[in-house]
Amino acid sequence: MTTTPEHDARIATMTFSSVYPHYITKVEKKGRTKEELHQVIKWLTGFNDSKLQELIAKKATFKIFFEEAKLNSNVEKIKGVICGYRIENIETSLTKQVRYLDKLVDELAKGRKIEKILRT
Repeated sequence: MTTTPEHDARIATMTFSSVYPHYITKVEKKGRTKEELHQVIKWLTGFNDSKLQELIAKKATFKIFFEEAKLNSNVEKIKGVICGYRIENIETSLTKQVRYLDKLVDELAKGRKIEKILRT
C-alpha cells in the first residue's frame, strides 16, 4: 500500500511534541512506563533523554526529528501493519520512519517484552 503525497506532507509537518503525550498516555494506560517508552525511542533514534527533551521544546517536526536521528541498524526488522499500512511496503522514507516509531510504541503498549521490541 502506498501513501499519498498529502499524507506524507502531513506527517512531515506534524510535530513530535504534539504526538509524544499520546505515546505516553497509550503506554501508561497499558501499565508500561515513560522510561520504557524512552528506551524504545532511544533504540530507534539514538536520542538520549536530553536530546529528546530538546526536540520536544523546540517543537521539531517529524522531518527534523528523523533528520537528526541515527536509526538503529536493525530497523529493517520492524515489520507488520500500523495505521492501515504495511511498514515494509511504505515507499516514502520519512513516513516509514514515523511508522517504525508508531509500531514500536504499539508493541510496547500491547505488552510485548522489551527484548523483542528492540529486536535483540
